[in-house]
Amino acid sequence: MLDVYFRNKLTELQDLSKLKVRKLKITNCENLDTVNEVPGCNSIVEEETNSTDSDEEIYSTDDDDDDDDDDDDDDDEGEEEEEESAKEGKTRALFGAIHPRNSVRCIRSKMAAIMQGIGAATALSSSSSSFDSKGFQLPSVKYFPERKATSLVVRSDGRLIPGSNLNARNVSGRLVTNAVAAKADTSATSTASKTGHELLLFEALREGLEEEMDRDPHVCVVGEDVGHYGGSYKVTKDLAPKYGDLRVLDTPIAENAFTGMAIGAAMTGLRPIVEGMNMGFLLLAYNQISNNCGMLHYTSGGQFTIPVVIRGPGGVGRQLGAEHSQRLESYFQSIPGIQMVACSTPYNAKGLMKAAIRSENPVILFEHVLLYNLKERIPDEEYVLSLEEAEMVRPGEHITILTYSRMRYHVMQAAKTLVNKGYDPEVIDIRSLKPFDLYTIGNSIKKTHRVLIVEECMRTGGIGASLTAAINENFNDYLDAPVMCLSSQDVPTPYAGTLEEWTVVQPAQIVTAVEQLCQ
Repeated sequence: MLDVYFRNKLTELQDLSKLKVRKLKITNCENLDTVNEVPGCNSIVEEETNSTDSDEEIYSTDDDDDDDDDDDDDDDEGEEEEEESAKEGKTRALFGAIHPRNSVRCIRSKMAAIMQGIGAATALSSSSSSFDSKGFQLPSVKYFPERKATSLVVRSDGRLIPGSNLNARNVSGRLVTNAVAAKADTSATSTASKTGHELLLFEALREGLEEEMDRDPHVCVVGEDVGHYGGSYKVTKDLAPKYGDLRVLDTPIAENAFTGMAIGAAMTGLRPIVEGMNMGFLLLAYNQISNNCGMLHYTSGGQFTIPVVIRGPGGVGRQLGAEHSQRLESYFQSIPGIQMVACSTPYNAKGLMKAAIRSENPVILFEHVLLYNLKERIPDEEYVLSLEEAEMVRPGEHITILTYSRMRYHVMQAAKTLVNKGYDPEVIDIRSLKPFDLYTIGNSIKKTHRVLIVEECMRTGGIGASLTAAINENFNDYLDAPVMCLSSQDVPTPYAGTLEEWTVVQPAQIVTAVEQLCQ
């Protein structure tokens, strides 16, 4: 039934591709909001024209016929008007009446649903025959593998028991675990090459992505300018010539549409990576990420898995203003069924990227825009990190400092000052923002008995607030002082550099907080 439904929708879209474009000229229009409505428009004049050089015109799909011949016969003109009227009715039935308020809002929302359906219908329609374009293969059989998520059980003494996950699949002759590997199997340092090779963080992300695309032909990338342009920060550079336009797919500027399309493709066996040009733009796809990506496995009774990776740059520090300096960890952490990780070094960026692609769960990978040019030597051998394991950055005895992403470097800068003052801080990069690695965190708290959380996320409803609650619930008996959390100010990020710096936590504040907790 689903296949038939989407085939009908595709047929309607093909009919629409034959319609003529009518232009709506807007006059006296200010503050045009292309997402919700068109405020401030005093008048809208509809006119038929063949000119294409006006900057004040927007297009809405209405009629389509490229015939240039003029027919003076009244009967023929009447027939053409009837055909145009019928096609216009079909257009309005699919997209809604062309009106200044719903011409943008309704069309975008309905197109998002249709694009999601196209993603599913494309793979479903290949059940009779599959095709191959530079290694890209659609599954020829509808296959929905069973998902067994790793479980973590908290005991009264704060210890965690990692549940087993035996679900695995064979891809290209190699056995690949679907879920996160056990901690004993995730350390790449023991087998890592002593030489290795140096990469910038964005290059490490690309290398991990390229290795997974070589390994699994079902892995594909979708997003704005991810193809021949190579992405806004060049993470996907040179991938389109190697894998083709089907596996590295450039999309229109419609985050809700291409995110929904990726989710539909994942429902049928593909493994899409969705790139947001900026993390703030993914708020336009929040409905797809929340109601579809996060919940479909549960609402379908386990019939569908959604192995989607959603990634993109974000964070404060480049004077990009409020809308382009968002930290969306707090927005997405409440969505059930989604894992969240944040990379902070080239080494863990590559390892987390590979683990996220192999996971059967939807994963959001947060990348800080200021860390893209960070260079590090990484192993030549293949490695995959755990999506649920924190990293011990610096062992210590006096206090546990929990942090992630860019704040890791602010903490390490403060640690140098603290050591000179006689303090011995233990620094942990939590990496996994959902779920927390309470095993590593708990063992550290039992040793130091004091906790400081440092984050770039805002204080209200942020990661630090959730982590504080988890620590108080599980390790309260081991604390000699209340948990302290240093977060960004609850204000929009200013454009001015000095004010922007003031909104986030600085090393001097970390030093002061540690001194207060250790008194």
